[in-house]
Amino acid sequence: MNGDTRGAPDFSVPSPARMYDYFLGGKDNFAADRDAADRVIAAYPETRRLARANRRFVTRVAWYLAEHGIRQYVDLGSGLPTSPNVHEIVRKIRRDARVVYVDDDPMVAAHGRAECAGEGISIIERDIRYPQEILTDRRLTNLNDFTAPVAFLCAAVLHFIPDEDNPKDIVAALRWRMAPGSYLVISHVAADDANKEALSAITDVYREATAPAVPRSAEDIKTFFAGLDLVEPGLVDVSQWRSDTRANPTKIRFIAGVARKPRRAGKRRTWHAVEHRKRSLTSQEVRERATGIEPA
Repeated sequence: MNGDTRGAPDFSVPSPARMYDYFLGGKDNFAADRDAADRVIAAYPETRRLARANRRFVTRVAWYLAEHGIRQYVDLGSGLPTSPNVHEIVRKIRRDARVVYVDDDPMVAAHGRAECAGEGISIIERDIRYPQEILTDRRLTNLNDFTAPVAFLCAAVLHFIPDEDNPKDIVAALRWRMAPGSYLVISHVAADDANKEALSAITDVYREATAPAVPRSAEDIKTFFAGLDLVEPGLVDVSQWRSDTRANPTKIRFIAGVARKPRRAGKRRTWHAVEHRKRSLTSQEVRERATGIEPA
């Protein structure tokens, strides 16, 4: 069954994507979005700072992935185009990078097609709650080769999926489709040590939106990475993930992690693993290879 059962969008109902656009200072939003977003800001005045910190995390992680050889990207719950977009970042390093943006908001899809069109880029209007429909969509499979490493980006999207929609199964479907050397990226609102009163007020606002907000504990968020190897610094505040600046975490936090699917024992190394090893040769390995001796 097709999971997309929506009719025409109702702009009188707040959309998390358009609210996020408003938090970032964008203009692609409506009165209902702004009213709801202002109520979130009233409950937690650092909301805009939090949104900007998450966006900077996306920028850093896209750069990191491109530096580590990833040429294929699927940005799930991508939201409205925000400069720099993922394809703009990764193509500074990998000019042949291919990026698929996925979002179930019709306005997001329309703006994406208008602003992010180009060779090697696709925008798919799909619901992340139905991952098999995304993973088998021809617009995705014609662009990305799942036998090679791919990066799935789930930035600030999984906390809009309630437990009854089985977010762990959704992410498991992504992990299953990942070839060795692929990466999973997640940022998520954390319930740990949060300002409970503010968090409760925020979740009340999102109950009136097109998707509820579901903060989770760090332990619950970590389970999304089952079977993968978290890269340093592990699961941390978004402002602290490989950042040159050391901003103090906010009282309500996005925590984030990036994890790599390991190569199975006894299998051939992927081209990504080979490339990474070439870049990581020590001076002794270089000398050994120059003399024809393969390092251990």
